Amino acid sequence: MLQIQNSTFSYDKNKVIKNLDFSVHKGQNIAIIGESGCGKSTLLKLIYGLYDLDEGQIFWNDQEVLGPKFHLVPGMPFMKYLAQDFDLMPFITVAENVGKYLSNIHPEKKQNRINELLEIVEMTEYSNVKAQFLSGGQQQRVALAKVLALEPEVLLLDEPFSQIDNFRKNSLRRRLFAYLKLKEITCLVATHDSSDSLSFADETIVLSNGKMVVKEKSINLYKHPSNKYVASLFGDVNEIKLSQLIEIEGTEETLLLYPHQLKVEPLGKLKVKVIHSFFKGSHYLIQAEANESTVFFEHFCELKINSEVFLSHIK
Repeated sequence: MLQIQNSTFSYDKNKVIKNLDFSVHKGQNIAIIGESGCGKSTLLKLIYGLYDLDEGQIFWNDQEVLGPKFHLVPGMPFMKYLAQDFDLMPFITVAENVGKYLSNIHPEKKQNRINELLEIVEMTEYSNVKAQFLSGGQQQRVALAKVLALEPEVLLLDEPFSQIDNFRKNSLRRRLFAYLKLKEITCLVATHDSSDSLSFADETIVLSNGKMVVKEKSINLYKHPSNKYVASLFGDVNEIKLSQLIEIEGTEETLLLYPHQLKVEPLGKLKVKVIHSFFKGSHYLIQAEANESTVFFEHFCELKINSEVFLSHIK
């Protein structure tokens, strides 16, 4: 089990991680999401042991994670950390990069392991190409294979798919996370892509200004966000008073609704004016205005600018 206990960290006097306290079970995949600058990357570096904590402790099972004050070479041997700069050697081949830390005692076994990893990241055909001639997305895939080579107990990934095109990204994510589950490798992913959280993470941690807002099962977090900040990390979100949608008496309630939870209906109560229609392939995302507030909803066809429609809530 990975345990982060009341951990605080500062750059100079600026606190970027504030009293974080949570645990991660072996084999879990945890997504870490939040706005830029909230502390996602710093948290991964602390867990790996690249920085010294101001306060608190981090443990993997019974072993404490210690930073540069205690280790000549920072970083824990049972963990692997993939930074956004990839850390590849440009003048050696893809295969040589992936096999850099593998033993040479059994050459055939080493080559088989390299081949297995390159297949996972779909880079087999580039095995003998030098890293300097690869695109950014290809380098990122090789870097993923490299950190998996010695099969770490804990894998820390910082925006691991940021430079990979959508054609490859979805397939790669399915292959990678299936492999991690099979091998029971604990994984923490700092990401801006909600698909990493919703489709693959067992739980999601939301950070804001260095503090943990919530740690929850990803599906629960999406369906029942605690506030607008949390909901907005998964896409456009509307903050609408219940009285704008139905006739109510008593206490007023504010709803957080995603665009797909609103639909055009002639008998709907919320009247909006269309500002723009964005084609999304299977539907249109409509930007509208109601009482000087912006409202987003989905519709099967484009709507005329300045037209007025009525909306209701899809429960």
